[in-house]
Amino acid sequence: MAEDGGFKHSEQSLRIAEVIELNGDGLNLTHEVRNGILCHTGSRKADTLEGDIVRIADRIAYINHDIDDSVRAGILSEDEIPAEIHCAIGSKHSERINTLILDLINESKKTGIISLSPNIAFIFDTFRDYMYKHVYLNLEAKSEEIKVSGIIKGIFNHYCGHPEEMPEDYRKIAEKDGLKRAVSDYVSGMTDKYAIHIYEKLFIPEAWQVR
Repeated sequence: MAEDGGFKHSEQSLRIAEVIELNGDGLNLTHEVRNGILCHTGSRKADTLEGDIVRIADRIAYINHDIDDSVRAGILSEDEIPAEIHCAIGSKHSERINTLILDLINESKKTGIISLSPNIAFIFDTFRDYMYKHVYLNLEAKSEEIKVSGIIKGIFNHYCGHPEEMPEDYRKIAEKDGLKRAVSDYVSGMTDKYAIHIYEKLFIPEAWQVR
């Protein structure tokens, strides 16, 4: 949970581990693990080498999965990715992951600092810039965000008005931390498919639903 009561991915990740796991009892984590979770994304730097590894691994994972999602959505194709990226780190998901991980291991062993080599780091940054321009800020992709926002807001507002319909674990969180925080916890834990299923169940007449 963000300090202003809003939502931040890294802080929610820590909240899941400390508050929501084990039916609301949370996990008994060390400072190092908590810090690694909290700093795996965003501007904060982790206190440990393990935290640095998690941070870079997260960046490697999400950019490669975002490519797969973008190809499936028809936003881009593998052929559109610049040739210098393909040549440097691979033209397939498994090749890119393998190249980046091996480079991270070798460079970190050589320098004692958790990092990619300068050449691969430059290509990786080029890759991220390409994804921002052609996917994250793509007008077609951005237009879909309005639909997603509508789904999330609809589900959130429904459970704020009907907290008794949430699982018992989240009703207990509502008693302790407030209803909106409990609903945020519940909705943020939904997968894409489950959120769509819930939205259809709540708002789409059964006769209209696609089977």
